[in-house]
Amino acid sequence: MKATNGEKIFYAINYLVLALIALTCILPFIHIIALSLSERSAVESGHVFFWPVGIELTAYKIFFLASPAVSAFKNSIIITVIGVALSLLGTILAAYPLSRSYLMGRRYLVLGMVFTMLFSGGLIPTYLVIKSMHLIDSYWALWLSGFISTYNMLLMKSYFENIPYEVQEAARIDGCNDTSLLIRIILPLSLPMLATLALFYGIGFWNSFMNVLMYINKGELMNLTVVVQGMLQKNDLLNSPSLNIQEQQTVATEMVKAVGVVVMVVPMLVVYPFLQKYFVKGVMLGSVKG
Repeated sequence: MKATNGEKIFYAINYLVLALIALTCILPFIHIIALSLSERSAVESGHVFFWPVGIELTAYKIFFLASPAVSAFKNSIIITVIGVALSLLGTILAAYPLSRSYLMGRRYLVLGMVFTMLFSGGLIPTYLVIKSMHLIDSYWALWLSGFISTYNMLLMKSYFENIPYEVQEAARIDGCNDTSLLIRIILPLSLPMLATLALFYGIGFWNSFMNVLMYINKGELMNLTVVVQGMLQKNDLLNSPSLNIQEQQTVATEMVKAVGVVVMVVPMLVVYPFLQKYFVKGVMLGSVKG
């Protein structure tokens, strides 16, 4: 069916608005990358916009030498990988029984979980619970406090409910119990949703900030987000005794700060393309039942 002139105008305006929104998201990050790669004189004179002026990598060297970036990067990976694995496991174990129509009291259990989306225990009570469990300065404080997202659990539950009943019934005829059905049938068919929730949880754990500030006091356990935030507030990174005079004169503070932002954002940008093909399908199928 051929589009009318009105539809063409509507689509053109939509594409234009979306392109402008995309540019407002992309251009600031491109500017930060250009700052991290440019020469000091160009940065200080304000001549760097969306393309590096001269290529200078000393800022990256300084960032990893004069700050605890390497250990913080490792900490972020540990927090994210284990956190995503635990959260996915908890979400699956919560969503699967709630997706079974024969579960007694299913409606009330779901309502109870939805209630937690509207009303939480509060910041201070949560901290006191974590402290009473002796989890301060432990990553378990981060993993348990963000163990299951009710929203993600509802998406997973809805996705499970959309899997054809005939497939599950055939598996039961072949002798599958609930555990075998989940592992052999349900989960392999749920890869789009699993990838989508892994991305949701991964971004959350990678960008953990407030929880790390509240529950982690030891500097060697801090993640990259907190280290970069502290670096953005301070201007003494170039005064590190591990740097020589030439390195200090080659790089401006703003360049090192830009490097910190780039290093913090790039890992998620690298992971996203591998999950993107599952992302839209997982959200759409998990958000609508029937």
